[in-house]
This record gives sequence, C-alpha cells and structure tokens, in this order.
Amino acid sequence: MSKYKVISFYKYVEVENPEGFAKEHLNWCLKNGILGKVYLAKEGISGSVFGNDEAISKYKNQLKSFKKFEDIWFKEIPTDQIAFKKMHVRVKDEIVNSGLHATKLEITAPKLTPEQLLKFYEDGKDFVIVDARNWYESKIGKFKNAITPQITHFREWPKVVEELEEFKDKTIVTYCTGGIRCEKASAYMREKGFKDVYQIDGGILNFIQQWPDTYWEGGLFVFDDRKVI
Repeated sequence: MSKYKVISFYKYVEVENPEGFAKEHLNWCLKNGILGKVYLAKEGISGSVFGNDEAISKYKNQLKSFKKFEDIWFKEIPTDQIAFKKMHVRVKDEIVNSGLHATKLEITAPKLTPEQLLKFYEDGKDFVIVDARNWYESKIGKFKNAITPQITHFREWPKVVEELEEFKDKTIVTYCTGGIRCEKASAYMREKGFKDVYQIDGGILNFIQQWPDTYWEGGLFVFDDRKVI
C-alpha cells in the first residue's frame, strides 16, 4: 500500500477575493502537512497537492467546506515517491495560462467518459483525437493515433486550431492531463466553427485509472518532482 497520495483538481467558479483566500489557504496547508501547488484567480481554482492519507483526507474536507468548492472533483494517485517538497499558493490572472480571455466557458464541449472513448476506439469510429498539451508532454505518452501539436505553451492553441481546419466537420476529441486545458481548448474550437467536439471527462488521469493498458501509449508527464508516472 502506498504511503502517500497526490490529488489534482480544478474548478471554474467565481472567486471574489482570491488574494485573501490564497493567504488563508496557504496557512492552513502549512499547518496540516500539505505540500504542492495551488493556483487561484477570479475565474476559479486549480491545484495538485501531496501528503499522507490522513492529511489528504483533511485537505479534501477543508476545500469542500466552502460552498463554491463543495462539488470539486479530486483525481487521486497513490504514490511512494515524494511529489512536492514545498507548498505554494499563488494568485494569477488565469488558473491555467491560455490567453483565451474572450472564450466563453458556457460553450465548452460535452464530456466523453473513459468508457465512451474506449468504445470509440473499439468500434473503429471515425474520429480525430487531439492532444491539448505541450510537445514535451506528448513525447512522454499519448493516446493511440493522436495528433500531437508541436507547441511549447498552451497560449499557442489558436494556431493549432487553424492547422486543424481540415477536420472541421469531423468528430474531434480533445484531451489533457486532468481536463482543465480542454475546458477552454474545446470551447475555442466550437467558437471557430468545429461542429462535433468532445473533451475527455477527467482527462488522461481519469482514463488511465479506469482503462490502463488499452489505448494510452507511454507514460504521463506530471508537473511535480516525479516528472513521469
């Protein structure tokens, strides 16, 4: 049994005073043995934190005690490795740097469950699967037959969408590590006239936990001291 857990999470929701929340949140984490990175913005929260079972259980209860975060989804990965050595809570303009400020999250693509994606593959459905991550992430691992754009920053996504113009009328499935980038990536594609766009519910993390050794090829790049899982 693993000694520790890493949990990843995000939620797009209005946060009225991110600076005040960040200060209180950091103090709570430092007092309760939580390490990792949490980002706050007026548009929401995202993070990846690490600790033993007891600390992680307390953390989840603490975050869910706030009404705006009561339904937040934590993706858990057990580990014996030290994932973080410090705790950072930072306020940013966006919880993931996209530059897509004008993109409306209300039109984000419907979510495809891991089971539905598995069925797409096994039924031989005609679909295009697109990696919304950076090139160095997709070099470590990707979905079978995925298009892996050679970008260094998510801010380059509009250029990727231009290059995908030929697939405008096809079924498109976008994916990223935990889902946060695809919320805006898929919404942007729909704004640009892509008609049949999906995003994987819970991202790669959710898929590989439910269906390991199927259509994911390679390892998963993670933004902590483990680097690859």
